Amino acid sequence: MEAIIRKINLVDLPQLQKIGIRTFAETFSELNTKEDLEKYLEEGFSTDKLSAELNNPNSSFYFAELNEEVIGYLKINFGDAQTELKDNKAVEIERIYVLQAYHGKKIGQLLYNKAIEIAKEHKANYVWLGVWDQNHRALQFYKKNGFMPFDTHIFKLGNDEQTDIMMKLAL
Repeated sequence: MEAIIRKINLVDLPQLQKIGIRTFAETFSELNTKEDLEKYLEEGFSTDKLSAELNNPNSSFYFAELNEEVIGYLKINFGDAQTELKDNKAVEIERIYVLQAYHGKKIGQLLYNKAIEIAKEHKANYVWLGVWDQNHRALQFYKKNGFMPFDTHIFKLGNDEQTDIMMKLAL
């Protein structure tokens, strides 16, 4: 059976919280302290924060599901919901996360393709994102998909300031 991608809303918040915490921890726990990771997960995936994001008309979330199980998700931002550039002619991919058990099974590519499809529907000139400079798997994925680095910014994980490479893809 093939994975499906579906847009989610507020009723999906508990599942979003669960998949968000799990995939973030799987992705970053090895290279961060337990304290920094716990602080970020508590703040970044709180019910209040996710509710606000789900209710923001300029943000959209999508689940990747296989056999009715959530195995990954996508978050995209438009306009003033973008974390940094806030360009009305751009779309930000803020998150693409997939459970480790499904890495290498093209689930991330399905979510990515959905983001590009939406960006084109919105007539965006480009798509941009930030990737931690230590997340070599993600950097390779985006480079393979044609993204080019254009700047850096600081991302705070707990008390640790980390460097994200900002990347862009012209549409």
